[in-house]
Amino acid sequence: MSDLSWYQYAAIALVFVWSGFVRSGLGFGGAVFALPFLLILVNDPLIWLPLISVHLLFFSALTVIQSHQKASHQQQASTINWRYLRYAFGIIIVPKMIGIFGLVTLPAELLSGIIFTIVAAYSLTYIFNRAFSSQNKALDIGFLMLGGYISGTSLIGAPLIIAVLAKHIDRHQLRDSLFVLWFVLVTIKMVAFIYVGVDLQLIHHLWLLPAAGVGHMIGLRFHDRMLQADPVLFYRYLGLILLLLSLMGLWHSFS
Repeated sequence: MSDLSWYQYAAIALVFVWSGFVRSGLGFGGAVFALPFLLILVNDPLIWLPLISVHLLFFSALTVIQSHQKASHQQQASTINWRYLRYAFGIIIVPKMIGIFGLVTLPAELLSGIIFTIVAAYSLTYIFNRAFSSQNKALDIGFLMLGGYISGTSLIGAPLIIAVLAKHIDRHQLRDSLFVLWFVLVTIKMVAFIYVGVDLQLIHHLWLLPAAGVGHMIGLRFHDRMLQADPVLFYRYLGLILLLLSLMGLWHSFS
């Protein structure tokens, strides 16, 4: 990223503020709602995914620790459903590893095209308020496996995984349970990055971590309101933006 202009760096910082806000506010989406913007700026997923991964590890751990301390202080029940997380992880792990192999072997342009296609599909579910839903155990397993594979290739398998976990985990436990799952899955991805020699872009964490931190703090306040509000309109506008970005990205990737 050394050859970018100042306004591109400013745009990247704003995207990471947005990423931190979405991640802590909703419990997911730090990657799926940020990657389209980032790939428009620099069309190479292997530049952005290590950055997003480190941020997710840092802020997910921070949020879960803070939630645990708050629950302990107020003598409340745990905010993490460990039982269902163990079950889900056992299903996700194998397709996750297959997805990571695809990430480090596929050409950047093809991988970007896949990401934009997936995000475009997600955006339609937000626009029409038709979230993924599972009605039986077989579909649960299918969503978890597909979400694990997509998470391995691009960190954007959250909507499929959440379609299952949201059905089996109480709402007040959902965000922190998701953060624990993301932490484990992203740790595996980071180990793979290090093993194959992917540049982790460590120097850029010096200025992007604070940017994401600003969004993280805003998102923590937003999360409490989200538990009491109907987010349909928010998701609809977000879906329209993601769809437009995805179509632009697909045209750019394959033109």
